[in-house]
Amino acid sequence: MQAKVVIVGSLNMDLVTRAPRLPRAGETLAGQSFVTVPGGKGANQAVAAARLGASVAMIGCVGDDAYGEQLRTALLAEGIDCQAVTPVSGESTGVALIVVDDSSQNAIVIVAGGNGHVTASVVDSFDALLSGADVIICQLEVPLDTVGHVLKRGHELGKTVILNPAPASGPLPAEWFAWVDYLIPNESEATALTGLPVDSTASADAAASALLKAGVSKVIVTLGEQGALFASASRSEHFPAPKVQPVDTTAAGDTFVGGFAAALADDKSESDAIRFGQVAAALSVTRSGAQPSIPTFAEVQASAAHSAAQGHQS
Repeated sequence: MQAKVVIVGSLNMDLVTRAPRLPRAGETLAGQSFVTVPGGKGANQAVAAARLGASVAMIGCVGDDAYGEQLRTALLAEGIDCQAVTPVSGESTGVALIVVDDSSQNAIVIVAGGNGHVTASVVDSFDALLSGADVIICQLEVPLDTVGHVLKRGHELGKTVILNPAPASGPLPAEWFAWVDYLIPNESEATALTGLPVDSTASADAAASALLKAGVSKVIVTLGEQGALFASASRSEHFPAPKVQPVDTTAAGDTFVGGFAAALADDKSESDAIRFGQVAAALSVTRSGAQPSIPTFAEVQASAAHSAAQGHQS
């Protein structure tokens, strides 16, 4: 079966250590724990879409090292098509070196490794996957030229194209906007794209309006516990977030994007897809870690049914 959702993006191994505090320059600290966790925004979104009901393929690059094999194995275990997860000879797999202190502040160093080798020619060699997709997702953790190439190709093929502009540090190339069906930034990314401060539903609406004027078809600004703001040329709507007790917000945005895409690929309405992604993201923040926190389709269904039952009782 050809994939309904194709993700072109990053695969990282997260190397996470905990310490009482972040080290100063030249200082050696005794850490408390160390774990390796599969990550990268592209891989996280692929896992989310797969667990949440979609048939998924991943296009990306890893190194010819043990981490690359581990990341590929982890995706295969989720039922993800990895024919286009390409090892690069003589290169390391992308890593994120993360130190977390006792107050949950962190310091992160990212090394692109294989992710820097996701070129337009690599993508073109798997054009059949793009042609077979219903939804194509990109982020900004692979070369920007490649992202633009994928957005344009997805638009040419008539696919639903989603861009999660993370991590965004400034405006995007103007020509991209015409190729994107859904632009999904968080508050800080919306600020980076527009120069407007985004910290509320009203300010998110103003940023979304600016992005629509720039040529984007539809915008969803994710606002954490404040929910999400959807905007198009014809309407603007706020979707409140499910109320949960957060433990760790890592990969909540990736879970939303993957869940939203999976629901769209299953022919759900736009509003239902947003709500589905929100329930999935809310469940993810009640658990620790990136990919380990992402819920399954059955868990989201059960949570939505439980919330509906409580709503009828109140």
